[in-house]
Amino acid sequence: MEEYKYLSIVKWAKEYIASKHLQPNDRFLSEKELCEIHGVSRQTVRQALNCLENENVISRMRGSGTFVKDGIVKPQGQDLRIGVISTYFSDYIFPQIVTGIESVLNDSNIGMQLTITHNQVSEEARALKSLIANGVQGLIVEPSKSALPNPNMSLYQEIRNNRIPLVFFNAKYPWTDYPLVAMDDEAAGKIVTDHLFECGHKRIFGMFALDDIQGHKRYSGFMKSCLEHNVNTAEKDVIWFATAERNAIFLYAQLKIMEMLHQSTAVVCYNDKMAVNLLRFCRQQGIRVPEDISIVGIDDSKYSSICEVPLTTVRHPHQVLGETAARMLIEQMNSNYGRQEDKIFIPDLVVRDSVRVLNSPESQSVETGIFGGMSNGANG
Repeated sequence: MEEYKYLSIVKWAKEYIASKHLQPNDRFLSEKELCEIHGVSRQTVRQALNCLENENVISRMRGSGTFVKDGIVKPQGQDLRIGVISTYFSDYIFPQIVTGIESVLNDSNIGMQLTITHNQVSEEARALKSLIANGVQGLIVEPSKSALPNPNMSLYQEIRNNRIPLVFFNAKYPWTDYPLVAMDDEAAGKIVTDHLFECGHKRIFGMFALDDIQGHKRYSGFMKSCLEHNVNTAEKDVIWFATAERNAIFLYAQLKIMEMLHQSTAVVCYNDKMAVNLLRFCRQQGIRVPEDISIVGIDDSKYSSICEVPLTTVRHPHQVLGETAARMLIEQMNSNYGRQEDKIFIPDLVVRDSVRVLNSPESQSVETGIFGGMSNGANG
């Protein structure tokens, strides 16, 4: 597709100017010459020239031609720079991941340009186009809505055609073979669910993100644990939510959540942020954690240890993950785009105060849910 071909022409033009040592005010190639070199339409060439002109790489003078502009292209080998695309940055585990990436790049004298997508595929497309046009030598990307069909496939194909090194982190699209650095999300879901079973819980429900691969894998681990413990109805005990609606779900699905809480003794949450939201919801409903319901999260974020009931969770590698992604990208850049295997970290369980042990004699009366041991009380 020619939709993104202009980006490769932008990158090629910058390299051409550097390799030919063109100086400010030197004449650049014409539209016709660029069409012949790249085998594309004049419209595509004009898109590339517009982009170059906006970046002050060239200037065009009607009737005179196209010229190199002042001081914008440096010789190759100087000012190496890579682009980092993250879904979020301001909180949760993202600052530590980006810090890890940046520390390794700094040690290698490589600059970093960070772009945030807010988990929107349109923002991801815009970020990719901008970073490629700006001549980055590599990309580290956290995909947006990785479990859903993605309209940016042709753009990623263009990146591959241009042989731009790329490493995904946290998740990757199922249709790409670029390397991934991530925590083992299936193992994470299984570890926290296994822990609940070991603590005597038999009726466990889950809350998982439906629009990213991490949510699907954590659900898979949850299901695997339930089946291993002979719970064959677990798939009915799940609430799915879109990432952008992780707060709103407690409004529009309040009755469903309350039903699940009443029928269960424990909840596996997609991540710590959802677990903290559920803690808040339980407090508002007069439900005690862990006395009435046990809650586990995933990621061991900063919230997990400072929230009102410190969360049992599993530890995400955070900064180490970022460092590993940066090293893999540098290796890819230095090895002429060689094939790399995914790097998957196995998480560790972190036990705190949000899980009640039910396999003790004094706990038997509450094993059937919030009101399970209250047949002589309000529900009598």
